[in-house]
Amino acid sequence: MQDDPKARLLEAALMHVPFDGWSEATFQAAITDSGVPPGVARATCPRGAVNLAIAYHEAGDAAMLEALAKADLGEMRFRDRVALAVRLRLEAVEDKELVRRGVTLFSLPHHAGDGAQAIWGTCDKIWNALGDSSDDVNWYTKRMTLSGVYSATVLYWLGDESPDYEKTWEFLDRRIDDVMQIEKFKAQARDNKLISGLMSGPLAFLGRIRAPQGQGPNDMPGRWTGTN
Repeated sequence: MQDDPKARLLEAALMHVPFDGWSEATFQAAITDSGVPPGVARATCPRGAVNLAIAYHEAGDAAMLEALAKADLGEMRFRDRVALAVRLRLEAVEDKELVRRGVTLFSLPHHAGDGAQAIWGTCDKIWNALGDSSDDVNWYTKRMTLSGVYSATVLYWLGDESPDYEKTWEFLDRRIDDVMQIEKFKAQARDNKLISGLMSGPLAFLGRIRAPQGQGPNDMPGRWTGTN
C-alpha cells in the first residue's frame, strides 16, 4: 500500500539490492528514494534491510497463495499439489538476483535463524493452503520435510539456466518422490508387528506432541501434553 512506509521502503530498495545486497547501503538508499523520514524508516524497520528482506520473502509467499487459490487442484494428486505450490512460489520471483542476495544474507550465522524461520513460514503456508489438518508430531515433520525440499529446490533453481527452468521442476519432482518413498516406508513399518512393537515406546512419546495452538509466553511453537 502507498501509505505503508515499509512497502514504500521495500519498493525503493529493490533496484539497489542487486548491486548492494540487503545491506545498510540499500536501506539508506531506500530511505532517500522513498521519501520516508529516517526516523519513521528506522522505527518501521529497526533491523534495516534485514526487515526489508523478510518483507520481500513474505510478499512472495502472499503471491504464491494468491496463485494457488486460483489453481484447479481438483484432479491433481496431493504430491502434485505440493509440487505446484513450490513452483508457484518460485515463479512469484521477478528478479532471481533478489533471492540470491537473500540467500547470501541469511547464510550469515547471525541471520541464519531469520532465514530458517522464513522458509518454515513458507512451508507452513503451503500446508495450510492445501488443507493440512494434522495436530500431532506430523504437523512438524511435514513442515520440516518440505523445508528441506524447498531449500534444495531454491538452490538448484538459482543455478538453473535451462529453458523455463525445466530442470528445476524435474529436480523438484525427484525430491518429492524421495519424500513419498519415506512416507511409504513409514506406513510399512507401522504395519509390521515386529517393528511397531520395537517402536511402541518412542511412538508413545511422540504421540504426546501437539501442533501449535497459539503463541505462548515464551513464543515457542507446539505444546507438551504429558503430566508431571
